[in-house]
Amino acid sequence: MRTGTTRLPLHGGKCPAWLFEKMKRLAGLIVEVVVLEFGAKEVLRRVADPYWFQALGCTLGFDWHSSGLTTTTCAALKDGIKNREKELGLFIAGGKGKTALQTPREIEAAGSKFALERHLEGLKETSRLVAKVDNTALQDGFDLYHHCIFFTEEGDWSVVQQGMDENSRWARRYHWLGEGLEDFVSEPHHAVCCDYRQDSILNLVARESEENRRASVLLSRENPEKFLKEWSKIKEHEASLDLPRHHPLPQGKRLSASLYKAFLEQPADFRSLLTVSGVGPQTVRALSLLAELTFGAPPSHRDPVRYSFAHGGKDGHPYPVNRETYDQSIQVLQEAVSRARIGRLEKMQALKRLAAFRKPV
Repeated sequence: MRTGTTRLPLHGGKCPAWLFEKMKRLAGLIVEVVVLEFGAKEVLRRVADPYWFQALGCTLGFDWHSSGLTTTTCAALKDGIKNREKELGLFIAGGKGKTALQTPREIEAAGSKFALERHLEGLKETSRLVAKVDNTALQDGFDLYHHCIFFTEEGDWSVVQQGMDENSRWARRYHWLGEGLEDFVSEPHHAVCCDYRQDSILNLVARESEENRRASVLLSRENPEKFLKEWSKIKEHEASLDLPRHHPLPQGKRLSASLYKAFLEQPADFRSLLTVSGVGPQTVRALSLLAELTFGAPPSHRDPVRYSFAHGGKDGHPYPVNRETYDQSIQVLQEAVSRARIGRLEKMQALKRLAAFRKPV
């Protein structure tokens, strides 16, 4: 199993409306073929694979580092199965920017519409926790701006989310898969694919950060008054301290408030600490540094990262999208799906005839 993220350089260009309409149709058909052949859970496994996801984006009309591949591919998948979620047994919530913030509401809406109530709270908690891990426990300089969760009627799920480093203009994609996931805060990512690594990050979901996570939780349960006093002394003498560049002192006025909030809630473990309202990157970084100084438990600074053209690229690279070829691909897939549906209908009719034949008179 690969663990980590996908990170790719971006170049500009906007997806034209005519191409996105084709993307939706083709993406919907591809999903339907996978569901018909392998079931809805296989779609979750595939979108959690960065190679397959990247190839899908290229097939839909992107070149390998097109801007918007992640966001537009997820949007095409979401729109491509719209109004057929129940039929396919697959649901998609979230998206880019403000749409990502609506993920819990979209999960609830799907639950109400399709009677998925027993999995709703678990899915909403998963969505929040996955975002919190990649934004707080893994501090790699990439700010999340896209979050999309794929789930089934049985509560199985996968997540694709992406962050942006505004300084370098690199994007990093995070792939998660619920199947086989043992721990949300220890090597939780499903896949990674990239040739660029960061030198100075705080990786509290690395396996080697286990002692630092435990020490951070212990410190969070203590009254923070003493820590804050020591913290102020450190900051007063910051100019003369030889602190490592990979672990700078957190700044901000909310640090004390979030420490008190964690103290009041007395989190049982690191996962619980992350779910405390108000506990963000600065609080976690502060606790991690205190854990290192107090208990001698250093955190990991290891970057978790590891790393086809079909119809052309949306911005003309490596060549413009050929509309005739694109339409032909849609037609071929549509015919294949239609034949698969007919085959399934014939099997159901045969089973009904067999049942009628065996029914006692």
